[in-house]
Amino acid sequence: MTTTTQRLLDLAAAAPDSLDEDLVLLLREASELYQQGFATLRDTVAARFAGLSGRDLVAAATAAGMPCNVSQDRDELLLLLALAEWERTPAALAYTEMAEDAARRGVCLIPEE
Repeated sequence: MTTTTQRLLDLAAAAPDSLDEDLVLLLREASELYQQGFATLRDTVAARFAGLSGRDLVAAATAAGMPCNVSQDRDELLLLLALAEWERTPAALAYTEMAEDAARRGVCLIPEE
């Protein structure tokens, strides 16, 4: 069974040789995998930081390089912590590079208005 990370790496490797319509399909699948991977990590981060106070979560998020403050609720702080961790994963890095390359070629999942 292929992991989310491996599949995203495979899609990113195939993207440079893909043309517009095929690239959109690759991006769509990669986006879904990106969201799934992030959701899984968000749940893991929530469990890992379950016992921390709001102030401790602010300190952890700040230490992770995410700007935040004590007025943010627990879910927002956990989201920031998960995002800080997720953005450094091979899966997220592969997706980001793939999406940026596609955008340079004029291909995007968000339709122009």
